[in-house]
Amino acid sequence: MSDPTDRTPDAGPARPTRRRLLAAVGAGGVAALAGCSGGGAETDSGPYNGYLADAAGFDGEAVDRTGNAEVTVAVGTGDGFAFDPVAVRVSPGTTVVWEWTGMGSRHNVVAEDGGFESNYYASEGQTFSHEFREPGVTKYYCTPHRNLGMVGVVEVAEESA
Repeated sequence: MSDPTDRTPDAGPARPTRRRLLAAVGAGGVAALAGCSGGGAETDSGPYNGYLADAAGFDGEAVDRTGNAEVTVAVGTGDGFAFDPVAVRVSPGTTVVWEWTGMGSRHNVVAEDGGFESNYYASEGQTFSHEFREPGVTKYYCTPHRNLGMVGVVEVAEESA
């Protein structure tokens, strides 16, 4: 019986090289991602759909709360590891108040861009607030539960003329 690692000049390598294996895996990954692109029209929640792809409880649409001076987002909903609403659209000058439900252990709220960071709370009724003045999208998360999909978005709409 011959050794499977033996090579003859015209037989080529008995096993794929690491480089060929990585190239094949990379090409397969690109092909898989290409098949996932929607190619359709972008929805109103388009600017952050990728960020919320694994968000617990996200149905693909932002909840419109424009015109309200204050908006509440529950912390620790669903199985205790979600925000509700996950994505909310507000007007410039709106204060968003995150209110803890007491479910899912200790949570915090941290802006991706470093614009705000709450303390860790676990008790029901604890709150943290932030005023959103400028139009744009703020992505945020709970530090210990981010990998469980505990992420959210506040979209500040342009002021209408």
